[in-house]
Amino acid sequence: MAISTLKLEGKVQEGFKTEIKCSHDFIIDQPKQGGGNDLGPNPMEIFLSSLPACICAIGRIISNQKRLNVRGIHVSLEADIDKNFLLGQTTEGRAGFTEIRTFVDIDADMTTEEKEEFLHEIERRCPIADNMINTTNVKSMVVEPAMK
Repeated sequence: MAISTLKLEGKVQEGFKTEIKCSHDFIIDQPKQGGGNDLGPNPMEIFLSSLPACICAIGRIISNQKRLNVRGIHVSLEADIDKNFLLGQTTEGRAGFTEIRTFVDIDADMTTEEKEEFLHEIERRCPIADNMINTTNVKSMVVEPAMK
């Protein structure tokens, strides 16, 4: 087993603008109608966008490893969520997405069965899909600011 630890940081000060520090820093925000300044995608969009990005990346890794002539992969995604729960307007249900659907168009000279087999291998090897399907421990700890 070769475990790697990925690290990133998020910092919010005023409003909803959250600065993310990682290999490519970016901003997460809320739309203006939600109280933000619409300076970037919201957390749900960031979370969901990781799935098609991972499907495409793992698909490319597999196609390179197996020397498959995959010209491209296009992933569309839909997800259902109960916004009343996340806004605290109800305690019935759950905060997370109730269903996430991906529609994967594989541009390759493969039969439908070969494309389905290729997609199943992508799903098995995709860490984002794995984390969405299986339980992963999430540990949140309060830390004191470092002494200056």
